[in-house]
Amino acid sequence: MKSIFKENKNVFLWDYQTLHQLEEKHGSSYYVLDTGKLKDNYRKMNHAFQSRYENFIIGYSYKTNYLPYLCKELSKLGAYAEVVSRLEYDLAIRIGENPKKIIFNGPLKSKEDIFLALENASIVNLDSMYEIEYVREYAQNHRHKDISVGVRLNFDLSENGMSILQDGYEVSRFGICVENGDLNIAISELKREKNIRIIGLHGHFSTRNRTVESYLRKTERLCHLAKEYINETLEFIDIGGGIYGELPNSFQLDAPSFDDYAEVICSVMNKEFPDQNHRPILILEPGVAMVANVMSFVSKVIEVKSIKHHQFVLVDGSVHNIKPTMHRNNLPMKVITGKERKRDDHHYHVVGYTCMEKDYLAYNLFGEMPDKGDYLIFENVGAYTIVFNPPFIKERPGILVLEKNEILVAREKETFKQFFNEELYSF
Repeated sequence: MKSIFKENKNVFLWDYQTLHQLEEKHGSSYYVLDTGKLKDNYRKMNHAFQSRYENFIIGYSYKTNYLPYLCKELSKLGAYAEVVSRLEYDLAIRIGENPKKIIFNGPLKSKEDIFLALENASIVNLDSMYEIEYVREYAQNHRHKDISVGVRLNFDLSENGMSILQDGYEVSRFGICVENGDLNIAISELKREKNIRIIGLHGHFSTRNRTVESYLRKTERLCHLAKEYINETLEFIDIGGGIYGELPNSFQLDAPSFDDYAEVICSVMNKEFPDQNHRPILILEPGVAMVANVMSFVSKVIEVKSIKHHQFVLVDGSVHNIKPTMHRNNLPMKVITGKERKRDDHHYHVVGYTCMEKDYLAYNLFGEMPDKGDYLIFENVGAYTIVFNPPFIKERPGILVLEKNEILVAREKETFKQFFNEELYSF
């Protein structure tokens, strides 16, 4: 289908005929992954940080979008796999990731999970005290082996006594607390085994505004604690993720750029570790910033209906497909029509196929209203939609890939047999 690309330059033509052809093969709703944009995001982010602090690693957050094709593309570029479950760990291994390039985070790791990750020499960041006992047990059973672990920390990041955490929570529930003395206990317990080395500190906090100032304070605190507790064995400072990526104008947010974040974070690292020969690795774990704008969702208009003074555009899609957190921001949207006529401007809403009143893909739009048979393309849907999208009422749509002037299939549209897997369900 190379004819659907503009002048053979990997620029996709979103025209009606093309979308109609794709509908015949893949149904009237599907995702499209733009690998060119994905590679651009990685290179921009990597350059922003590595040009300021050379010893830098990106660990892509699998939970944000663990589409195997996407994860494999990032691995080819050099990204580590940041995983928070055995499911994600096994996926990284399945796509061929080097186990030493897997960062295993998350609040719930079984003994088997930790034993496997340590056996594979993966980077394991301990989130709770119970995990320490598993690591010690493994160390006792493998006295001949040097074991390296990191520790996720929990410390105060409030501003003037006010919480900066997402949704206003007073404290984060993750990591090992510094203020109550648990960190001292954790360090002491791990050091009881002579073959355990604590090589890094991890600090991820989900904040409301993702400001550069919060990353400045977090990086400073991690560096100071690292030099206080593990200076002799320190190999990495892991600042987690949560940075902003490139946002659509409709969000109306003046978000920091990759360079803005890199400038403050790397300035701290350069100040705290001036010796060029003894600089710990700086790890960033982006998710949303890496993948939000690399996917679009195509959905056909099934009907347009009027109820009182409201106009509703019904599409073969759902808010779950594009906004799984159901936020009220309207995503960038294109209307592709096969009709020539000029339409009047109207206020209208775009609604989905579920039976929930709140299934709004877009709210209170104004402009030339779509018509039955048109296609709507929603952009910036790469984050959490694939992993957070429940198989609710309808099967999951397929995922196509724009790659080197071709359209590939990364995931087929789900079938009834896959939806109701006979190995799981009794009939």
